[in-house]
Amino acid sequence: MTAAHPLLLVARQELVLAVRSRWTQIFALVFAGLSLAVASSGYVLSGGHGVQDFARTAASLVQLVLLLVPLTSLLIGVLSLAPDRGAAELLFSQPIARRTILLGKLLGLFEALVAAQALGFGAAGVVIFSQSGDEGLVGFLLVFASSAILTAVFLGIAALLGATAIGRRRTRALALALVAWFVAVVLFDVAALGLASLLPSGPASRVLIVAVLVNPVDAVRTASLLGIEGAAAFGAASLAFLRFTKGPWGAATLLGLSLFLWMTVPALAAIARLRKTDV
Repeated sequence: MTAAHPLLLVARQELVLAVRSRWTQIFALVFAGLSLAVASSGYVLSGGHGVQDFARTAASLVQLVLLLVPLTSLLIGVLSLAPDRGAAELLFSQPIARRTILLGKLLGLFEALVAAQALGFGAAGVVIFSQSGDEGLVGFLLVFASSAILTAVFLGIAALLGATAIGRRRTRALALALVAWFVAVVLFDVAALGLASLLPSGPASRVLIVAVLVNPVDAVRTASLLGIEGAAAFGAASLAFLRFTKGPWGAATLLGLSLFLWMTVPALAAIARLRKTDV
């Protein structure tokens, strides 16, 4: 029987540790509860009752994903990827390349967090299907895929933060993770809107479009809502974005390229940093 690749062994160990972690379990329960709440509360706001269909729930879940997934990916990622000096010395003394260890841990964490998200999406999906049928299921699955992509992006950022904190106290890395979350989810959009408000309509529109392509949170939001609702997602702004990107395929290409770079560049930077770290 062929021995498993070291990367898969590290990933398997990290997956087991992450699944046993109280933080991952809390995230899974909270995400499942909020997903069910979103599915059942949409009609309440409009004076109705009952469970939303998949399309309405998908559009409502986007904001929950954008707020919660980056935060948990950063915090859980930093807690796992920034061991103290004693643990780091033991971990990196193994006869395995540091690159393999880091990528294996990232893979295991990704599997654990996506499984936790799948629990929430699955619970909501079962309830929705039993009450409202399968209309809008594709958009619902698109949001789940977007959630997984966002997990990969912010785990890569967590890896970079963790690589700079190996052998040191994790407090600084956790603080930087919170700052990164606040900048990506809140501050970046406020700054982009503030800058756009000072410019004429043409340059302002280009600033906002570039901001969407630069920020992974905005890229996921835009891709998800365009996939669910089409050009009606943002009204005139959707049409301006599609004109700038030369149509839906151009938009998909640019958004996909942006997210691919965010998934790979921080992880590669973390590997480069880890090679230079003296543990």
